[in-house]
Amino acid sequence: MIDVRRAAGRFTTSTEGITSRHSFSFGAHYDPGNVGLAVLVAHNEDVLAPGHGYDTHPHTDLEIVTWVLEGTLQHRDSRGHAGVLRRGVVQRLSAGSGVLHSERNDGGTGGRTRFVQMWLRPDESGLEPSYAQQEVAPDRLVPLVSGIPALDAAVRLHTSGAALHVARLAPGESVGLPDAPRLHLFVARGSVRLESVGRLEEGDAVRLGGDASAGGPSVTGSGAAEVLVWQLP
Repeated sequence: MIDVRRAAGRFTTSTEGITSRHSFSFGAHYDPGNVGLAVLVAHNEDVLAPGHGYDTHPHTDLEIVTWVLEGTLQHRDSRGHAGVLRRGVVQRLSAGSGVLHSERNDGGTGGRTRFVQMWLRPDESGLEPSYAQQEVAPDRLVPLVSGIPALDAAVRLHTSGAALHVARLAPGESVGLPDAPRLHLFVARGSVRLESVGRLEEGDAVRLGGDASAGGPSVTGSGAAEVLVWQLP
């Protein structure tokens, strides 16, 4: 299975100071044929103007992974965790039995904040809520979070068989994608060429897999590019 989803086809939610583009059904946007991929149930790209963001709101039984592409994002939650995320810092919030949190562009850089936030179903419901953030140095293909015991990543995930990788590619540089039953590739910056698919632009995504392993196709930077790749059960 190869399913290409172009940036222009994503659902978009716009409110004052916030634009959010959704890869799957989200909020008021519902498509029964597009509610997620395996355990990945949300994949949102958000842009926040300075001083704007999401006020305190609840989550339960989700693994929430955030990766900032531009600017800074201030996080606070009801468990006493607080942090400022910037480019190169990955965050995982395990909502478990319930947590309240807020996310805002604190205006520290004077510009917009752009980030990708992804939600997954955990293996178990009712876990103790927890929080982790870690600075990483992306290279050719680096695991950011992982629920695969054999795969060392910056942050552990409470979802078996799932892992998020990031690659920053120079023009003409290639990497092979992981072998997995399913893959979700998102072009976060620039443009790339994906083996057997062709050119992908910023905001495009591809879903790969099915009954057999996705087989690890290669992706090549058409210019300077950054891709996020979910390895899924």
